[in-house]
This record gives sequence, C-alpha cells and structure tokens, in this order.
Amino acid sequence: MDLFQAMTVYVRVVEAGSMTAAALQSGMSTTMVGNHLKALEQRLGVRLLNRTTRRQRLTEFGAAYYQRCLEVLGLVEDSERLAEQALDEPGGTLRITAPLTFGTERLAPALSEFSLQNPRVKLDVVLTNRRPLLLENDLDVAFRLGALEPSSLIARPLIDYTLTMCASPDYLARKGTPEKPEDLQHHDCLSFAYPAGDDWQSAVKEWRLIGPNGEVSVTVSGPMLINSSAGLHQAARTGMGIVTMPDALVEQDLRDGKLVALMPQYLPPSRPLHLIYAQDRYRLPKLRRFVDFAMQMWGKH
Repeated sequence: MDLFQAMTVYVRVVEAGSMTAAALQSGMSTTMVGNHLKALEQRLGVRLLNRTTRRQRLTEFGAAYYQRCLEVLGLVEDSERLAEQALDEPGGTLRITAPLTFGTERLAPALSEFSLQNPRVKLDVVLTNRRPLLLENDLDVAFRLGALEPSSLIARPLIDYTLTMCASPDYLARKGTPEKPEDLQHHDCLSFAYPAGDDWQSAVKEWRLIGPNGEVSVTVSGPMLINSSAGLHQAARTGMGIVTMPDALVEQDLRDGKLVALMPQYLPPSRPLHLIYAQDRYRLPKLRRFVDFAMQMWGKH
C-alpha cells in the first residue's frame, strides 16, 4: 500500500462527503477508493468511517486521524515547494481546471508542447463546466469563462471566447437560409442547456446577436435542448437545426464545408476568458512557467 496516496484519498473522501465524489476528484474508480480506505484501516487496526448505503460518518479516531493527515500532507507539499524554489526548476504536479470545450479543443492539444518544454512537471487536468474553487480543491490554476466574481485571486485576461451561428448544408437545403435575425423564429434552433446560475442561461430561449446597429434579441425554439457541446455539435452536423457554437469546436467543420456560417453581419456575443491563480503560489516555478506559456498562447495583445 502507498501510504501517502492512501492518506490523500482518505482526506478527499472526508472533504468530498462520499467515495464516489472522491473518486471523481482523484481520477480513479470508486472501488479503488474503497480499497485504499480498507488498506488504511487494516494498517491502523481501527475503523475510520462508519459507512452505509446513504451516508458516511467519521469515527472519533477517524476525525483525529483526518486532522493528522492534513498536517502530514501539508508538510510534504511544503517540502516539495521548498525544493522547487531552491532549484528554480519546474517540477511536481500542476493541477489545472478548464471548461470542457476549451479544455478539449484548445488546452489539451497545447499541453503536449508544454510537457516537452517542462518534462519534470506532471499535469493533473480537470475539465468541467462547473467552477471548482481553487484553494479548496487544491488547484493551482484555472481557466474561467464568463464574468468573474470578486476575489483575492489574480485574473489574467485571455482572448475572448467567440461563437459562430451555423448549420449543415443539408439543413439549409431543406429549410432555407436565414438572412436576418427575425428569420430564426421560423427555423429549428438547437440550444445548449446552461446550468442554473450561469450568466448565459437565458440564451436557451432567446439568442442575442451583435449587428450593424447594435445588439438584437430574437426568441427561438427547436426540437432539442442538450447539456453537451459535443452532442449539440453532432446534431448540427447531421442536419437537425441551427446552432451557435464555440469556434474552437466548429472551425474545422466550417473549413471543410460540413457546417456553414450564417448571417456573418450578425455575430453572437463573445464571452470573456481569464486565467486565474493564487498570488502566493505564483512563486512556484511550475506555475510561473505555465502562466507564461498560457499567456503566450492565448493572452490578449
């Protein structure tokens, strides 16, 4: 048993509230998380958690051991940081989070170059459309899409996240090509289901467009609402309807003619994109090197 890893898994189980949530954070199966806990309890000879099918509760010893694990893991992390700072050479694990589409289409392809430049840095990447808190989830850096809430974190502006309105040639041959925003009311418009609280949640039923005379809004409807960009993309390619999608996802299809850009004089509004991190962690060489890399790739000039 890797004692250090088992202690890390145990801390995540306690803080996440369940083995399933801890498994997602750790990038392993729920069964493996359970195996780590079982091995740890066998090593200690005492139960750490009382588990049922619906809930888990710390034992008295489990609560004390959790606090001791935090101290031990914190000392290990501090020791690694001291070594990194002494060498001034990027190393260790860099934990990054980014939105799904940006992370898949933009970030992931670029990380191979970063890894070649920094071979001692191990990357732990979490792609999610949620906004996990950095310090609480032990994340080093995050790409944030949309408006930012006030915080003490450093926020570096990146190039705006742009979208294109488009449809497949088959759909346009069948339904015709819209030439002005009002025409969209007579078309099948497929929408992305933004989560509750997202600043673009209203875009499900009302599309905003920036035209020659400013912003216009048009009420749309269609046969499908879906919470997956990849699913929305495939539906558009098969001719199901009109979509507004990130350029990162559709630019190759637009070049290949599998999708056709519509009404270029009316553009969907772009969204701001930022790189955020804690100021005190910026002294770590691995984070400084990644921030420089990201700003060179996507920073506003």
